[in-house]
Amino acid sequence: MSRESPCPDQAKTVEISLAPLAKQTLSMLVRLVALLSRQMFRLVLLTCRSSRSKDIELLVLRQEVGVLRRQVSRPKVRPEERIVLTVLQRLRPVSERMSSLVTPDTIRRWHRELVRRKWTRPHRMTPRRAVSLQTQLLVWRMAKENPLWGYRRIQGELLKLGIEISASSIRRVIAPKRRPGPKRDTWSQFMRNQAASIIACDLFTVESIRMKTLHVLFFIDLHSRRVIIGGVTDQATNLRWCTQIARNLSEAREGRPTPLKFLVHDRDKRFGAMFDEVFKAEGVNIIRTPWRAPRANAYAERFVRTVRTECLDRVFILSERHLQSVLNTYVNHYNQERPHRGLELQIPEGGPPVRHINADGPILRRDRLGGLIHEYHRKAA
Repeated sequence: MSRESPCPDQAKTVEISLAPLAKQTLSMLVRLVALLSRQMFRLVLLTCRSSRSKDIELLVLRQEVGVLRRQVSRPKVRPEERIVLTVLQRLRPVSERMSSLVTPDTIRRWHRELVRRKWTRPHRMTPRRAVSLQTQLLVWRMAKENPLWGYRRIQGELLKLGIEISASSIRRVIAPKRRPGPKRDTWSQFMRNQAASIIACDLFTVESIRMKTLHVLFFIDLHSRRVIIGGVTDQATNLRWCTQIARNLSEAREGRPTPLKFLVHDRDKRFGAMFDEVFKAEGVNIIRTPWRAPRANAYAERFVRTVRTECLDRVFILSERHLQSVLNTYVNHYNQERPHRGLELQIPEGGPPVRHINADGPILRRDRLGGLIHEYHRKAA
C-alpha cells in the first residue's frame, strides 16, 4: 500500500514554517564561530602574561561576578554562550565547578533543552473514528433520561440497538454536558423535594439589657416558610419545657393542608426522646442533622439570621414579655407581609391580589415596632 504524497498546499505550509527556524540556526552558528574565535585569541594573549597578573585579574573578575549575582538572580544567556560555557566548565576540575556562575544543574538543564529541541518530529496518532451526530444525540438522550447509568451501561444499550461505540467515546461525548454516574441526593435536594411535608425547629438565645439570657424555641414550615414561635423563657431550657411546647402546638399541626411527615432538628440534648415521642405518636419521622452541620438545618438557621439582622440586633430587650411581644409582631410581619426570595417574592401566608386598576392610587406606609419595620399598601379606591 503506497503512501499518499502531501498536497502542494501542505508542502508550502511546511516550508514556510521551517524557514524562520533555519534562519535562527544559521544566525546562532555565525555568533558561535565569532565567540570561539574571540576566546581562542584571548587564550593566546594569556600565554604572554605573568601568573601574578592573571591572579589579580581573576580576583577582580570574581568580585565583579559577586556584585552581579546580588543584582541579577538569573542572568540571560544566549545559546552560543551556553555552548562555550559548557565546554569551558568541562575543562575545569570537578572541585572548582561549583564556584562558577554556571552551576552543574544549569548545565544539565541546558542539555535537556538541547535534547528536547532535537526531537522535533510530530507525534503520530491514529485518527479516531468520528461519532455520527445521530449517535451523539442518542447518547445524550440516554444519559439524560437515565442519570444512574454509567458509560458501560450506555454502551450495552447501544449494542442492543446495533450501534458499536467504545466507553471512552461515550465519555468524550457526554463529558462536556454531564458525567453520568450514581446520583445521590444532597441535603438541599432532599429538603426541596420533601419541603411540603417537613418542618424544622431550633433554639436561639437573646441577651436582654440586663445581660440575662432568654431562650426562644420556634418552628418553620419549609414549604411555605411560615414561622411559629413556640415559646420564650428566661429560665434554663430543658427537655421537659421543649416537650410541653411540642404538645401545645399539636392543634396547629392538625390544621395543615399537607400531612406532616418529617421533623428536622439538631442533636441538642433538649430535643431528646420525650420531645421526639410527641411527633412520633402523630406518625412523623425524626431527622437529626449530623454533628456540627448547620447547613443541614439551613432554613431554621436562615430565619435566626434574618430575625437578628432585621429586628433583634436593633432593639434593646427589657424582659421576657418584651421579647415575646417583639417576636410576635415581627413574625406577623414575616408571615403576612414580607416577600421571600425562596418563594419567588411571594408571602408565606399569601396576600391580597394585586389590582392593576388602582395602580395609580396613593401608597400608604404602616410602621411596626416603632418604625423599625415599614409595610407599604396602596390605598383602596
